[in-house]
Amino acid sequence: MSSMPIGRLAKAAGVKVPTIRFYEQIGLLPEPERTANDRRIYRQRDERRLAFIKHARQLGFSIEAIRDLLALADRPDQPCDQANRLAAEQLREVEAKIRQLQALQQELRRMVEASCHGRASECRVIEVLSDHSLCASDHGGSPTEVQP
Repeated sequence: MSSMPIGRLAKAAGVKVPTIRFYEQIGLLPEPERTANDRRIYRQRDERRLAFIKHARQLGFSIEAIRDLLALADRPDQPCDQANRLAAEQLREVEAKIRQLQALQQELRRMVEASCHGRASECRVIEVLSDHSLCASDHGGSPTEVQP
């Protein structure tokens, strides 16, 4: 397939059309070629780049990290030290999130195991949610952030 419209690219890559436009807008995907009637057309290289971005996002890399990784991919003669550093940094972040999720799991388990079957005024879940000091661990912050 030599060229494809944005809808076919979206389907092939398993993303939505607005996602492609967003990645173009922020410079992760290059401006596409245009037909005479100004429709975007994409090549296989665009599909490969989009697959790279999607996979990196699935692994939790930030937009800036992906930008840096794409810059390295675009210059294959460069040393991969920076790619290794970015991957190690992402691993540390994932491990921290896992620890936080495990703390959340333990706290939720404690809440469920201590549940009552009476009135809400006696409910351990409500009590713990109302007073963080009753938690067994500091599970702070949100373990997941929504990212485009």
